[in-house]
Amino acid sequence: MSRLRPGSLLISQPFLGDPNFERTVVLLCSHAEEEGSFGLVLNRPATLQLGDVLELPGGSALPAARIPLGIGGPVQPDTLHYLHQQPDLAQAQHVGDEVYWGGDFARLLEQLISGQVAPESVRLYVGYSGWTAGQLAEEVRQNVWIVQPNAAAKVFTLTTDAFWQSILREKGGRYRMLSNYPPDPRLN
Repeated sequence: MSRLRPGSLLISQPFLGDPNFERTVVLLCSHAEEEGSFGLVLNRPATLQLGDVLELPGGSALPAARIPLGIGGPVQPDTLHYLHQQPDLAQAQHVGDEVYWGGDFARLLEQLISGQVAPESVRLYVGYSGWTAGQLAEEVRQNVWIVQPNAAAKVFTLTTDAFWQSILREKGGRYRMLSNYPPDPRLN
């Protein structure tokens, strides 16, 4: 059985060399070998907040306006994607633990603005990470990614600054050693 399934974390190898995914942790939201995969980079903050990309009633004074955006990946950076902890949100897809992807954004926005949903229970991303049929499985076979199955709950527990390093340390063993790998080994 494949370890690749929604709710898995993809942790990039420290010597990946791809600037889009160097030292990233990706939450796999959707995976089907014959259709491809969709995920969101969890630890790449953007310099934008929700109020910078959407005009909200109440403006920048709303707590929702200050929700930071992350860079979900290099594909379609003009799109907005979101993870949340709202099981009752229509069309939301359960990713794992108490984490949901997508759903009725207008309703989620209403709940954020009214204070029914806490801003810290939502993560917003511009762009996404995508793989064609079989591509992600091949990258895993080539050791591009370290797979951490059933780890969706980490989305709301770790800070973006130390996410990559923290998740490797938690895995222990040789992964703990990899967490200390310098960004540029020549400077070591």
